[in-house]
Amino acid sequence: MTHTFFYLGQRNIARLRSLSQQQKASQPPCCLGYPEDSHHLRPYTMGFALSVLYFLTYYLTPPTLFGPLAVFRVELVLAILVFFVSLPRLVGSTIFKTAQSAALIGLAFAVVFSVMIGMHWAGGAVPAFLGFIPNAFAYFLVCLHCNTKKKLQILVVMLLSVCLFVIANGCLTFLRGVPEAPRHNMNSLEVVPLPREALMIPYLCAVRSDAGDLLYRLRGLGLINDPNDLGQLLVCTIPLVFIFWKPKKIPRNFVFVLLPVCALLFGTYLTHSRGALLALVAMAVVAARRRIGTLPALGIAVGLFVAAMALHFTGGRDISAGSGADRTELWSSGLQLLKSSPVFGVGMGSMPDFTDSHHTAHNSMVVCAAELGMFGLFFWALFLFSTVRDALVLASPKRVTESEQALDEAEERFPFAKTAIVPIDAAEFNRLGRLMLFSLTGFLVTGWFLSRAFVMTLFLLGGMVEIVYEMALQRGMIVPRMRLARTLPYAGGLAFILVLIMYITLRVLNLTH
Repeated sequence: MTHTFFYLGQRNIARLRSLSQQQKASQPPCCLGYPEDSHHLRPYTMGFALSVLYFLTYYLTPPTLFGPLAVFRVELVLAILVFFVSLPRLVGSTIFKTAQSAALIGLAFAVVFSVMIGMHWAGGAVPAFLGFIPNAFAYFLVCLHCNTKKKLQILVVMLLSVCLFVIANGCLTFLRGVPEAPRHNMNSLEVVPLPREALMIPYLCAVRSDAGDLLYRLRGLGLINDPNDLGQLLVCTIPLVFIFWKPKKIPRNFVFVLLPVCALLFGTYLTHSRGALLALVAMAVVAARRRIGTLPALGIAVGLFVAAMALHFTGGRDISAGSGADRTELWSSGLQLLKSSPVFGVGMGSMPDFTDSHHTAHNSMVVCAAELGMFGLFFWALFLFSTVRDALVLASPKRVTESEQALDEAEERFPFAKTAIVPIDAAEFNRLGRLMLFSLTGFLVTGWFLSRAFVMTLFLLGGMVEIVYEMALQRGMIVPRMRLARTLPYAGGLAFILVLIMYITLRVLNLTH
């Protein structure tokens, strides 16, 4: 009997060793960070926690999170700390082989060159670089630390928490009461100024509607202190919340998905952002066309748009070419600046100095082209093309296949299964890819009316797309990323097409006036 147990014990040990070797062999030698759920992750949980705190600090501002400690430049200390914590993650990582990393490095050089060459100001290169890096740093932090689905969900919770925090504070401000102001007569030359106290309310922005009425629009803090910026973040977060959706779990979906989405839609309404409304319509078209076809999806989108306008979604502000005449004039000024400095632009953040109204172009592509030239626009297009391309591949059922490396249920019972790659089927990757695609759609549509080419939200979304792609790649369920040499011509073509689209748009609008 003793010999029998000894024999069975030796056989089980041999089987465990064999399984461990197979699992190690099945894992890629390196990835963006480390293979998900591996023993390598345990010492680096701090890096992920610091990354989330870093994102929260930039969205909600240091005074909101740290109070009086903000005077000690907590955001700078946090950035330095998370940088050094992230350095060990670069060992064995392939993050710098992604096209997005090359694009961000190129954008950093474009920012420096735009100031040194475009503005002829060598001393301003460092401040411009330091203004760009905190936002671009988000991509690397997501790729290095957010390498599991659970961590991806935590990142979505962080974005949702930021949005709900701003919405709650804005609603509380409304409930406490807001100052009133006399109506401005649009037919009179006399200008009725807004009351000073109305302009100083936190989380609310006082403006005049097209009819001359006082309108309060919800806004955030820091990176989202403008109602349109907050609207962009809200519409980008709405599809991401569906990462918590579970089939046939009605009570759970109602609490963790539908209620938060309703709150985000209400917050978007309170921003009265016209760009956010168009983004919601575009997201509805992209989401519905796969199930019901393009024409029915367009019909639903038109119905949603009419209903939103009937509910005064934009706060009485019209959506038309005439109402956006000042914006199109700024677009035209941006193209003229690109024509005058086609290579390196007129300098990062300096476009308002070249316009009569001292405003920027309110278009992400135009601002990037005018301030960084075609050199910077090329790298911005490279980041955009690579991210959207990977999201489209993930969302395609034909491009994602079931893995032949998946572990069966018997193998998962062994202790060594804790170091294995967590099973995720192809349908789940398709769902995640579609959610990322919807979120990118919202960002790009709102970005067409905002000067937000280098905001943290874009780089967060880019990192999230690459993490999902990397998870599928580790399992052998998707084709490898497009090589950088192949993406470069596409990025150049996209940059040219974006400028051409804007030129044609302006020509058409000028003909209709």
